[in-house]
Amino acid sequence: VLKVVENLGISYVRSGESYKTKLAAELRKLKFPYKALAEDDYEARRKDHISHFILRLAYCQSEDLRRWFLQQEMDLLRYRFNELTDSLRQKFLEHVNLSFEAISEDLKNELANELYTSTPGLSMTKVKEQMFYKVGLADAVDLFRARRVFIKDGFAYVPLKDIDAIVLNNYRTKLSKALALTARSLPSVQSDERLQPLLNHLSHSYVGPDYCVQKNTGKISLEQIDALSVKSYPLCMRQLHKALRDNHHLRHGGRMQYGLFLKGIGLTLEQALEFWKKEFIRGKVDADKFDKGYAYSIRHNYGKEGKRTDYTPYSCMKIIMSNPPSQGDYHGCPFRHSDPELLKQKLQSYKIPPSGITQILELVKGMHYQLACQKYFELTHDVDDIGFSLNHPNQYFAESQRVLSGGRELKKELSSSGNSQQKSNSQESMNSNSTRTSSNTTADAELEGLEAYFTED
Repeated sequence: VLKVVENLGISYVRSGESYKTKLAAELRKLKFPYKALAEDDYEARRKDHISHFILRLAYCQSEDLRRWFLQQEMDLLRYRFNELTDSLRQKFLEHVNLSFEAISEDLKNELANELYTSTPGLSMTKVKEQMFYKVGLADAVDLFRARRVFIKDGFAYVPLKDIDAIVLNNYRTKLSKALALTARSLPSVQSDERLQPLLNHLSHSYVGPDYCVQKNTGKISLEQIDALSVKSYPLCMRQLHKALRDNHHLRHGGRMQYGLFLKGIGLTLEQALEFWKKEFIRGKVDADKFDKGYAYSIRHNYGKEGKRTDYTPYSCMKIIMSNPPSQGDYHGCPFRHSDPELLKQKLQSYKIPPSGITQILELVKGMHYQLACQKYFELTHDVDDIGFSLNHPNQYFAESQRVLSGGRELKKELSSSGNSQQKSNSQESMNSNSTRTSSNTTADAELEGLEAYFTED
């Protein structure tokens, strides 16, 4: 169920009707009792509770797992809460001790103009029909930050339609704390030979591949990296690669994010050491300083130093949720952390057509960062629908290689303008006999045959 929630959350706008319709259909297909409260089905609620607490045990084992589990549970709760009737929502709020005071009709009429101007999406008629709650400002901070609520005397006047933001904020706090407490109990659970294999299987089954172990190790040469960065890198990694080439240096956050990505696409430890050393000594770092100050961390990422942990490449969620880059940093997600105007300029420099840039910026404005990245993939690879949910930079790279090797059907018709970037970033369809157009024949020659290593049946 949570994997379905994740895939749909990446592929659709969560507040849209298509998302709700698709999720309802998938939940029915999985026979998940998402209307158990409305239907007063005790046995269904009991199974739901048991499965939730089992998954708590499985997904409390690391920060990445906790973050993933928390996000999917939040999305599922948002959907289920919004499907309740007004009376059941009120019943639910009382049950979880969030019984906020509903304002009187007289007070609502007195504040009608303020409520109308401060609450987006409500007409004056809707304001008079909607129930409003008087909520402490600390509980409504997300609505206040987004300027979606009327504030007076330290209280927020929240319409019933927006009360889900407060419920989710409260749930996030409680579940995050509960996962941390559960993690402390892990040693006693891990000692039980009956439980541990089950929990390990659950925690690895639904978050997708971690791209730590690659069958392509050693298949990429250092000479191919520049061409690959243009053809098959997601925007976050393309940004890091360009910054490294321009400045001959990356700060720690950038080295971690890009270094582990390179590891995931197949660079060996020896190649990684050579790659970083060659670039750094072109700047202000000499060979001796590199060996003493930087080589250790690279070997550490490959599990050859320290605790011998074999680190995995960062997922989209980790990059989006991690600390934002400061001045002089280039890590993070460009769709999440870049100024919209700077992002627009960057997309223009990559020859993304104006209509595509507008679509991407609209998705960014709605905080749909992974959807924006999917749209970037479609525009740079000239495909109408990528046909998968994008949740990892290394997944982007692997899928790009499949497209470029003819693994996906490309658009049959190319627009006459604004597509020079797409042409240089795509190969012929498996069913097409036309010759592929490319703006860089040398780079294509270097990459010949490489795509096959990333194509799986």
